Amino acid sequence: MEQPVTVGRATRSGGEGPEALEALAGLVGEALTARVTLDEQGRVTGWNAGAERLLGYSAAEMTGRRAGDLLAEPIPVRGGLPTLAGLPRWSGDIALRHRDGRKLTVRVLAHHRPPGTEAPAWLVLSALSPRQPRPGLDESLVTWSFAQSPCCALAIYDTRLRLVRANADMERAAALTEAEMLGLRVSEIVDDEAGERAERSMARVLRTGEPQYQENFLLAPGETREHAWSVFTSALRDSEGTIQGICLSAHDMTEQFWARKRLQLIGEAGRRIGSTLDVTRTAQELTDVTVPALADFVSVDLLAALDDLHEPPVRALPADGPLLLRRVAMRSVTPGAPEAAVAAGQVASYPEGSTPFESLRAGRATLHETTDPAFTAWLARDPARAARVRAFGIHSVMTVPLAARGTTLGVAFFVRYATADVFRHDDLVLAGELAARAAVSIDNARRYTRERATAVTLQRSLLPQRLPRQAAVEVASRYLPAGGHAGVGGDWFDVIPLSGARVALVVGDVVGHGLHASATMGRLRTAVRTLADIDLPCDELLTHLDDLVARLNLEEEGEERTGPSEARAAGDARVAGDPTSHLDPTSRTSHTDHLNPTGPAETSGDVGATCLYAVYDPVTRRCCFSGAGHPVPAVVSPDGSVDLVGLPAATPLGVGGLPYEATEVDIPEGSLLALYTNGLVETRDRDLDTGVHRLREALSRPAPSLDALCDTVLADLLPQRPADDVALLIARTRALDANQFATWSVPAEPSAVAQTRKDVVEQMERWGLSDAVFVTELVVSELVTNAIRHAEPPIQLRLIHDTTLTCEVSDGGSTAPHLRRARTYDEGGRGLLLVAQLTDRWGTRQCATGKTIWAEQALPTGVAR
Repeated sequence: MEQPVTVGRATRSGGEGPEALEALAGLVGEALTARVTLDEQGRVTGWNAGAERLLGYSAAEMTGRRAGDLLAEPIPVRGGLPTLAGLPRWSGDIALRHRDGRKLTVRVLAHHRPPGTEAPAWLVLSALSPRQPRPGLDESLVTWSFAQSPCCALAIYDTRLRLVRANADMERAAALTEAEMLGLRVSEIVDDEAGERAERSMARVLRTGEPQYQENFLLAPGETREHAWSVFTSALRDSEGTIQGICLSAHDMTEQFWARKRLQLIGEAGRRIGSTLDVTRTAQELTDVTVPALADFVSVDLLAALDDLHEPPVRALPADGPLLLRRVAMRSVTPGAPEAAVAAGQVASYPEGSTPFESLRAGRATLHETTDPAFTAWLARDPARAARVRAFGIHSVMTVPLAARGTTLGVAFFVRYATADVFRHDDLVLAGELAARAAVSIDNARRYTRERATAVTLQRSLLPQRLPRQAAVEVASRYLPAGGHAGVGGDWFDVIPLSGARVALVVGDVVGHGLHASATMGRLRTAVRTLADIDLPCDELLTHLDDLVARLNLEEEGEERTGPSEARAAGDARVAGDPTSHLDPTSRTSHTDHLNPTGPAETSGDVGATCLYAVYDPVTRRCCFSGAGHPVPAVVSPDGSVDLVGLPAATPLGVGGLPYEATEVDIPEGSLLALYTNGLVETRDRDLDTGVHRLREALSRPAPSLDALCDTVLADLLPQRPADDVALLIARTRALDANQFATWSVPAEPSAVAQTRKDVVEQMERWGLSDAVFVTELVVSELVTNAIRHAEPPIQLRLIHDTTLTCEVSDGGSTAPHLRRARTYDEGGRGLLLVAQLTDRWGTRQCATGKTIWAEQALPTGVAR
C-alpha cells in the first residue's frame, strides 16, 4: 500500500539540486512508466527501465534503432495520419512486439517537443499497469480536497438552493462557519445584490443545466477594500445525469483586478494626458484621469517661480522655505471641490516641514495617513487646512513631485475621504507613474509656451496648424521652408470649407524669404479666406487679390493710397512687356527668375506673389480652377493616369493687365488633385520640364495613404533640403451620394410655398432628421417666399445632407439680399433676420445665371453623414 505524503507548505519547484531530483524519482517510481525518447527520424535516443520491463529490450539494444521496428501492426489513425512535424501530441492504442515475440497492445501518450530545443523531438510514455482504486481512501481524498482547497472558495447547494457543504476558503470569505451557513440560501448568507445575482445564476443552472459565470464585487466583513470574485455555478449530476445539486466556486481575483485597473488607468493617462501644449490643460488632464479612479480629490500645484516664461529660474526650489506653489488644476468627487484649502490660480505658501515641502526636497513621493505625526504637526500650523481635514474626514494623502529633464516643476496632491480604503504602496507607485508622465507633458507645454512667446509674430502668418474637417475632399499637405530659415517663408496653402458642401483649395507663393515674405503671406492668406467667405467665383477672387497686391506695392513704394484702377495702371507701367505672357501652362513659373533675388536673404520692395485657387463641388463633381502665374495643378485619375490641367496663361498677382479666367473640369470621384509651389519642381540643378515629369511619375505610383504619397513625392523630387520654400497639397475627391441631396424646381407662385414645405418635410423624414424639421421648414418657407416675391425665375430649392444640413434657394435675380431691422409696424423685413437666427451660417453667392442664398444648420453627431 502506498504511503501518504505530508507537505507542510507550498514551495517553489524550480532550481532543485541533484539530490532533490533523485528523491523525486524515488518518490514517483520512475520504473512504473515506460519512457522512450525519439529524434525527428524516429530513432530511439532514450530508453528507461520501465521500457525494458515492458518490451524486454535493454537500453543498449534499442538506442539508435528505429522505433517503428517494434510495431506489430500499423498505427490506427482516424481520418489519416498527419505529418510527424504537424503532431503536437498523439494518444492511442498501438500493437507492439515483445522481445520474446508476443504481441502487446499498449496505451501510448506521445509529446512532440518544439523544434530547436536541446531535448529529444518526441517523448513517448506508457504506464506499465493501470492504477487500481483504493476503496475509502480515494473518496476521503476527494472530501479532503474539497474542504481544504486553497485555490478557491467552494460551496455545494441542494436543488432547493440551500447550502449543504462549504470549504475553509468559503468560510473565510463569508466570515461564517459551515455550521452557521447550513440550510441557508446564498442571498441569505450574502446580504447584497451579489448574493441575489448568484442565486439567480444557480436557478438558471437548475433550469438549463448549463454552467454560469459572473463577476461580483463584495466588501468582506471587517475590511475596507472590495474584493473581486470570479464566480462559477455548475450542476452536480448523478450517474443517470439527474441534477442533484449545485456547485458554486468563487475565485478571489482582487489583486489581478486592481492590477488590471492600474494598467487601464496608465493606458488612459497615456491617451489623455498631454493632448495639448497648454500647461493648465495638461495639469487638468492629470486630475481628470485620476478622479475618482485613484483618489477623491487631486490637485496640481506648480512652483510660482515658473510663472516667468522668459527666463527659467536659476533655483526654483528654496533650500529652507517657504515654498510658493500656484494651484493650476484640481478635481474632486464633490462638486465645487469644497475640501480644497487653496483656490484655483491662487499661490499658497508651504513652510519647511510641510508634506509638499519635504516631498519636493527629498524628490520622492510620500504617503501619509492624517494621523501620522509629521502630518499632524503640519496641520497644527495650518488651522484652515486642519478644519477641512476634520470636516470632510480626510484620512489618507499622497504627495508626488512633478519633475522632468532635471527640472522640478511642482507637486500633485492625492486625497481620499469618500473612499473608505486608505492609500497603499501600489497606489503610491501608480501615482508616481502618472505624475511622471504628466510632468513630461507639462514641461513640454511650458517649454513650448516659452518658445512660442518669442515667435508669435511668425506663427500668426504661417500655415494653418490644422486643416478643417470637411466632406468634399481628404487632404494631406507638406511644407518645407528653405534651408536655414526655420519655418520662415512665403509659400502657403489652405483648405477652406464653402457653402453647399464645397471646398476651396489654395496654394500660393510670395517671392522671397524671411519675416517680410512670411508677413506678406499671412496678409494674403487672410485676404483669400475673407474673399472665399463671401463666395466669390474663382476668377473674381484672384482679381480682388491682384488689386490687394497692387496696393501693397504702392505702400512699399511710399505712394499715397489710390483706387484699384490707378494701382493696376501703375502695375501695368512697371511690367510692360512682361515675358510671362507667352508661357505655356507647364512653364509659367519661370517668372520667379526675374522677381526673386538670387539668394535666400530677406527681401523687400515690390511684393511678388503667385496663387492657384480651386473650388471643388462634391455634388456636381466639378472643379473650378483659376491661376495667377502659378504652376498648374495635376489631376490623378482613379486609374492612375496623371494629367495637368490646362489653364489660360496669367500674370502673377500685383502685375495687372488681363483679367483672370476660370476653367471648370469634371473630376471623377476618388481622383487626386495635386497643388504645389514652384520650389517643388524647379531647382538650380533641374529645369522645370524635368521637374514636372518627375512629379507626374511620383504621383502615378500607388501609395497606402495621402500622407505616404506626399512623402513619396518629396523624397523623389527633393532628396536634400530645398533651396526654395516648398508647399504641397494633395486632395482626394469625394462625391455625395444621390440620397444625400434633393432638388426641386419651384414655380414662381405664392401657392407653391405650401407644397415646397411638404416636400421638404417628407425628405427630412426620409433622412431621419425629424428634430430639424421645424427649423428647416421655417428656413425654406422664408427663402422660397423671398425668391418668389423679390427675385426672378427659374427658382430652385436644394437640400444637402452631409456633416451639416444646407438649404439653398437659387433664382435668376442678381440683387443680393441683406439683413435689416424691421420697424414696429413693418409688415415684412424679418424673414432673413429669422433665418440668420435659426441657422449657424448663411450667405449668398453669385453665379452666371443669378444667385443662390444658402443657410446651414449643424446636425447632432449621430445623424450627420
